[in-house]
Amino acid sequence: MFATAYPDPLTQSYFYADVPVKRAVAFVIDTVLIAFLVALIVPLTGFLALFFLGWLYVAISFAYRWMGLARASGTLGMRMMGLEFRDAQGLRMGGGLAFVHTLFYALSVAFVMPQIISVLLMVFTRRGQGLSDLVLGTVLVNRAALY
Repeated sequence: MFATAYPDPLTQSYFYADVPVKRAVAFVIDTVLIAFLVALIVPLTGFLALFFLGWLYVAISFAYRWMGLARASGTLGMRMMGLEFRDAQGLRMGGGLAFVHTLFYALSVAFVMPQIISVLLMVFTRRGQGLSDLVLGTVLVNRAALY
């Protein structure tokens, strides 16, 4: 593992191999899972949730991402793609950092420009970090490279 800094993308490129593509696939997987959870909840509310479906989706998405990051340092989609978040010290995310990361993610997808900037950063930076990753000092790496 990396005790004091991120792995070097030049000498330890296996940590970052295909991370942007895997991250995009994980996003699709997570979006489908969240939509499925929302679809399960709507009938349980007697279909009243249809009146606030957007807000329900945002709430379920937030809880899903926060719990996934706090418990396993990655959402289910990220884990299926073999990815895991680490902080600047190389540690897994805790509940507080996971909450703030999820909040920054939610804010970035709520506005067009931060989302575009984030995607461009993921594609063009050496470590594939998005906007919230750069602000919080987190990095998404291949889990297999850690062990």
